[in-house]
Amino acid sequence: MGIKLRLLCMWPATVGHLPRRVSRPGTAMLIFRRRRRPLCRLLICLGATAAVFAETVGVQAQDNSAFHEVETKYIFGNFTVGSSTGLQGEMAFEPESEADFGKRFGRYAATGTALEFEYTPTQFMQVEFGPTVSYYNIHNVPGLDNRTLLGVNGFESDFRFLLLEHGPSPFAVTLSVEPEFHSLDETSGASVQNYGLETKIEADTELIKNRLFLAFNLLYEPETTSSAIQGWDNESTLGISSALAFQIIPKVIIGADLWYLRHYDGVAFNSFTGDAVYLGPTFYWQIAPKVLMSAAWETQVAGHEVGVASPLDLTDFSRQRARLLLEFEF
Repeated sequence: MGIKLRLLCMWPATVGHLPRRVSRPGTAMLIFRRRRRPLCRLLICLGATAAVFAETVGVQAQDNSAFHEVETKYIFGNFTVGSSTGLQGEMAFEPESEADFGKRFGRYAATGTALEFEYTPTQFMQVEFGPTVSYYNIHNVPGLDNRTLLGVNGFESDFRFLLLEHGPSPFAVTLSVEPEFHSLDETSGASVQNYGLETKIEADTELIKNRLFLAFNLLYEPETTSSAIQGWDNESTLGISSALAFQIIPKVIIGADLWYLRHYDGVAFNSFTGDAVYLGPTFYWQIAPKVLMSAAWETQVAGHEVGVASPLDLTDFSRQRARLLLEFEF
């Protein structure tokens, strides 16, 4: 939890710069004296809370007989992905839906569902591929045509390579490369030719054996798009995330996910257009030995669009986003 709070405190320094205020030394000392006592009380309360939490978790960690090892790939809600690649020979069917809701004005909803087959040829490599289906419900959003549409929207694949295993290293690290093609624009639903290459570094570690997990992702996604009314247009997204997941009861894991995303015109970060900070809860449930569910819901809590005075970037990103995945292993 301390890691999450520290990250949140760091984001504003990246998103923007607050105006500085210069105070006289005497004024600063007076303010410090006035605030010192409440600050001490706050620190004492936080310290006591942390001690109680640590003691409770320590007692729980002593009896982990009911908590078994879990694969970390989907326990963080699937915006942030864990490093696990599964066991050699495993196969599964995975319907995965991602939804975006809300622009600055009007009514906006766009969903995409990938119907993927997953196969693990070796414990160091995993492959996923399948078609995608998209739905759009857009009305009175400036810059976008009104549209209600359901249609097949291309093909996605994912090649994952385990670079570093748990064991000698406290972290496990996986490289994910996801080529994709879409025939509908992901934001507007217009007919296009879109090619993307989402690339991620997925790392995680176990803070308490079989109970508490921490993950980090690094994202780089270049895209190129062509439509009937314009030539090829290039863009890219850069992102970093951190997520915590805690197994509260056997086979049920809850957590929180934090993402920072930056959008650029051009595949080589040519022109910065805006950024967004997403934060939200995650949920994972091992329903049966070969069936699981992973879900996440995140809200844009901070952000800025270049040239727009209003807070948040609701042109390059949505106000809220969600993911739901089911896995059926066979």
